[in-house]
Amino acid sequence: MPTWTIVVLCAAGAVGFFVLGMSLTLMIKGHPIDSEISTNKNMQRLGIKCAVQETREADGTADCAPDTAQPGCTGNCGACDIQHKE
Repeated sequence: MPTWTIVVLCAAGAVGFFVLGMSLTLMIKGHPIDSEISTNKNMQRLGIKCAVQETREADGTADCAPDTAQPGCTGNCGACDIQHKE
Protein backbone atom coordinates (compact mmCIF):
# COMPACT_ATOMS: atom_id res chain seq x y z
CA MET A 1 0.00 0.00 0.00
CA PRO A 2 1.46 3.41 -0.96
CA THR A 3 2.49 5.82 1.78
CA TRP A 4 0.08 8.56 0.66
CA THR A 5 -2.85 6.16 1.00
CA ILE A 6 -1.89 5.38 4.58
CA VAL A 7 -1.60 9.10 5.38
CA VAL A 8 -5.00 9.84 3.83
CA LEU A 9 -6.65 6.96 5.69
CA CYS A 10 -5.10 8.07 8.99
CA ALA A 11 -6.27 11.64 8.41
CA ALA A 12 -9.80 10.46 7.54
CA GLY A 13 -9.83 8.26 10.63
CA ALA A 14 -8.71 11.15 12.85
CA VAL A 15 -11.41 13.44 11.44
CA GLY A 16 -14.01 10.70 11.87
CA PHE A 17 -12.91 10.13 15.47
CA PHE A 18 -13.19 13.88 16.18
CA VAL A 19 -16.67 14.11 14.64
CA LEU A 20 -17.80 11.07 16.63
CA GLY A 21 -16.43 12.55 19.86
CA MET A 22 -18.11 15.91 19.29
CA SER A 23 -21.39 14.20 18.41
CA LEU A 24 -21.31 12.08 21.56
CA THR A 25 -20.53 15.13 23.66
CA LEU A 26 -23.47 16.96 22.12
CA MET A 27 -25.80 14.00 22.68
CA ILE A 28 -24.71 13.37 26.27
CA LYS A 29 -24.56 16.99 27.45
CA GLY A 30 -27.44 18.21 25.31
CA HIS A 31 -25.59 21.35 24.21
CA PRO A 32 -22.38 22.16 22.33
CA ILE A 33 -19.14 22.70 24.20
CA ASP A 34 -18.92 26.31 25.38
CA SER A 35 -15.33 27.32 24.71
CA GLU A 36 -15.86 31.08 24.47
CA ILE A 37 -14.38 33.03 27.37
CA SER A 38 -17.17 35.58 27.24
CA THR A 39 -19.92 33.00 27.82
CA ASN A 40 -18.26 30.17 29.76
CA LYS A 41 -19.12 30.61 33.44
CA ASN A 42 -16.36 28.24 34.63
CA MET A 43 -13.67 30.25 32.83
CA GLN A 44 -15.08 33.45 34.30
CA ARG A 45 -15.14 31.91 37.78
CA LEU A 46 -11.47 30.94 37.43
CA GLY A 47 -10.58 34.49 36.38
CA ILE A 48 -9.52 33.58 32.85
CA LYS A 49 -9.60 36.59 30.54
CA CYS A 50 -9.09 36.94 26.82
CA ALA A 51 -5.74 38.18 25.55
CA VAL A 52 -7.26 41.39 24.19
CA GLN A 53 -8.71 42.30 27.58
CA GLU A 54 -5.46 41.52 29.42
CA THR A 55 -3.48 43.63 26.95
CA ARG A 56 -5.88 46.55 27.28
CA GLU A 57 -5.78 46.35 31.07
CA ALA A 58 -1.97 46.25 31.03
CA ASP A 59 -1.78 49.24 28.65
CA GLY A 60 -4.41 51.15 30.57
CA THR A 61 -6.55 51.48 27.46
CA ALA A 62 -9.44 49.36 28.76
CA ASP A 63 -12.73 51.22 28.64
CA CYS A 64 -14.76 49.03 30.98
CA ALA A 65 -16.80 51.67 32.78
CA PRO A 66 -20.19 50.24 33.80
CA ASP A 67 -21.90 53.63 33.50
CA THR A 68 -21.43 53.98 29.72
CA ALA A 69 -24.26 53.31 27.30
CA GLN A 70 -22.60 50.09 26.16
CA PRO A 71 -20.52 48.71 29.04
CA GLY A 72 -17.40 46.78 28.27
CA CYS A 73 -14.25 47.30 26.30
CA THR A 74 -14.50 48.64 22.81
CA GLY A 75 -13.38 46.25 20.09
CA ASN A 76 -13.91 42.58 19.44
CA CYS A 77 -13.31 41.13 22.90
CA GLY A 78 -16.61 39.86 24.26
CA ALA A 79 -15.15 39.02 27.66
CA CYS A 80 -14.51 42.64 28.64
CA ASP A 81 -18.08 43.31 29.78
CA ILE A 82 -18.53 40.07 31.73
CA GLN A 83 -17.54 41.72 35.03
CA HIS A 84 -20.29 44.28 34.59
CA LYS A 85 -23.15 41.88 33.82
CA GLU A 86 -25.63 41.55 36.61
